[in-house]
Amino acid sequence: MQPDSQHPGPTPPAGGMSRADMEGVAEQVFVALGDPSRRSILAALASGGPATATDLANRLPITRQAIAKHLTLLSDAGLVVAEHGERRRVRFRLHSAPMQVAQQFLAAMARDWDSRLDALKDHLER
Repeated sequence: MQPDSQHPGPTPPAGGMSRADMEGVAEQVFVALGDPSRRSILAALASGGPATATDLANRLPITRQAIAKHLTLLSDAGLVVAEHGERRRVRFRLHSAPMQVAQQFLAAMARDWDSRLDALKDHLER
């Protein structure tokens, strides 16, 4: 159902998720990305591929303990996935789906604002 130009309504979410679900995922992503250390960890995983907390501590100016805490938050947000390997080593790899949901949420929000601003412009130009 498309909103009409006179009474724009909210844009329906993509991918079958409810708007509330999308907003919840987006909020977790934004909280996770709000910390520069977590952004550094994500950048290191993006450039170097899957890594353990120890590998990341060797590459970044962050202690292994701090990295482990950040990885827990990133994992809770769905941005990294733990892969259990040999000798109890856990490697973390990026998972992009939550980032895509956050992007869809922002795009839907922008469309909603665009349609509201267009309606206001049309009203003011009458």
